[in-house]
Amino acid sequence: MHSPEHRIATSVLVIGTGGAGLRAAIELAERGVDVLAVGKRPKADAHTSLAAGGINAALATMDPEDTWQQHAADTLKESYLLANPQTVRIVTEGAARGIDDLQRWGMPFAREQDGRISQRFFGAHAYRRTAYAGDYTGLEIQRTLINRAAQLDVPILDTVYITRILVRDNAVFGAYGFDLTDGSRYVIHADAVILAAGGHTRIWRRTSSRRDENTGDSFRLAVLAGCRIRDPELVQFHPSGLIAPENAAGTLVSEAARGEGGILRNQLGERFMSRYDPERMELSTRDRIALAAYTEIKEGRGTPGGGVWLDVSHLPRETIMTRLPRVYQTLLELQMLDITKDPIEIAPTAHYSMGGVWVRPEDHGTGVGGLYAIGEAASGLHGANRLGGNSLIELLVFGRIVGQAAAEYSAGLDAQRRSADALDAARAEVDNLLAADGPENVRSLQRALRDIMTEYAGVVRDESGLRKGLAELAAAQARIADVGVHPDIAGFQDLAHAFDLKSAALAARATIETALERRETRGCHNRSDYPELDPALQVNLVWSGPGSVEREAIPPIPGEIAALMREVSTVGKLVE
Repeated sequence: MHSPEHRIATSVLVIGTGGAGLRAAIELAERGVDVLAVGKRPKADAHTSLAAGGINAALATMDPEDTWQQHAADTLKESYLLANPQTVRIVTEGAARGIDDLQRWGMPFAREQDGRISQRFFGAHAYRRTAYAGDYTGLEIQRTLINRAAQLDVPILDTVYITRILVRDNAVFGAYGFDLTDGSRYVIHADAVILAAGGHTRIWRRTSSRRDENTGDSFRLAVLAGCRIRDPELVQFHPSGLIAPENAAGTLVSEAARGEGGILRNQLGERFMSRYDPERMELSTRDRIALAAYTEIKEGRGTPGGGVWLDVSHLPRETIMTRLPRVYQTLLELQMLDITKDPIEIAPTAHYSMGGVWVRPEDHGTGVGGLYAIGEAASGLHGANRLGGNSLIELLVFGRIVGQAAAEYSAGLDAQRRSADALDAARAEVDNLLAADGPENVRSLQRALRDIMTEYAGVVRDESGLRKGLAELAAAQARIADVGVHPDIAGFQDLAHAFDLKSAALAARATIETALERRETRGCHNRSDYPELDPALQVNLVWSGPGSVEREAIPPIPGEIAALMREVSTVGKLVE
């Protein structure tokens, strides 16, 4: 028995309703182009809303000597030379305009007394260039974009799970999916498709992503459509994720807590950063602090829960209440813990996919006609370590550019070529999963996968562990074929979890295979068996399916930018 199928036609389909997807949809609507945005979770609850720290642009409102060129230099340096210089130029040069757009649409930025947008230090930035709204910047950006999309009557479907991008002869003609509530199917015909469905950090045990988001959907949809994945092994582990309660493990404690003077200690009470970065201590970079905490825990100096202590209780109560309101509130709600009195137990947590779908720098095209990828789903800006605040500006800059590119692509089509075979295959995939009645449980397989990634492909990696991980992953993938899917009265979440699982398995394989290939330590990628940086590996690793990893050269950095690259002191600054 077939579920009913809704057929929709639109010029451009946007998959994902976070900051990147909404910004692209707004651009299309402002250009009068027919657009539809779909998401698998309510738009007000997209992952963008969790971003705390701020959004970068060299506005020079606080430090007049700042320039986009310096922002580019800082970004390239912090990427350990793996970022694409052209991508970096486009984002840093277009950043001020991105902030301008937000202001025009009512974003409540923090301001100085004279009305200038306030900017603060963040991570390895040479100047103050991070604009913010309290410690809930992402939430305000998401709200601003939702309001603008509503003004423009952008249609948004909040409960549609896309299972396939439909392709014929290496060009897209739409997508297939189902409704999470009633299981009805969607056939969406579109000239162009913009993939903005996030990263793959949920495939680790502790992550700052919530359940059922960032499970690698973008990777799977892209690869099945004929795209490739670049640098999936480059995953940023945020140093401070909560350990308890279990259902909130990985929830972030904003790095403002360290920026404002928080101290890190191990179980013995030692301020351990003196061993790893005596100059910068708690104000070191994300990758170093995550590695330090990981090492303390691994060597047996961790807390009872397997973490380290982050203590702000010595700070004035007023500082905590005004500068860290969200951290204070979160700990009170989740653990009944008063951070003005007691330390917080934290551990490194998978936070951001710096790699993603392979895209061209200029328009984020994927090499498949009419298919674009943006936001955390894409790659090219962050390399081996992301500058805090860069991901939010990336959404705005490339959301606008790709909206324009998709509009032009759609306008230039003389006909849309469809394929009944591609549609039948997508339909059959959902039918077969719904009929699946095997003994394996989707949730327990998801857990097994997260355990494999945490054990063998976490903060520190080595050859033998990664090979074990591959073997265990192969065994888990064999079991995926025997899952049972049982939609119930509450809807089709079970079917969604089965697709999440397929995505996670593909993303896990891409990550482990490229991590094996990157035999060096660079930025977030720590190989204990290859502790040094290898200049020959200053390349991007491109994965196009099991066992297929190619090296891709990175264009040279323009001289004017290279001249500005320098070690940036982090004294007195918020870390990324």
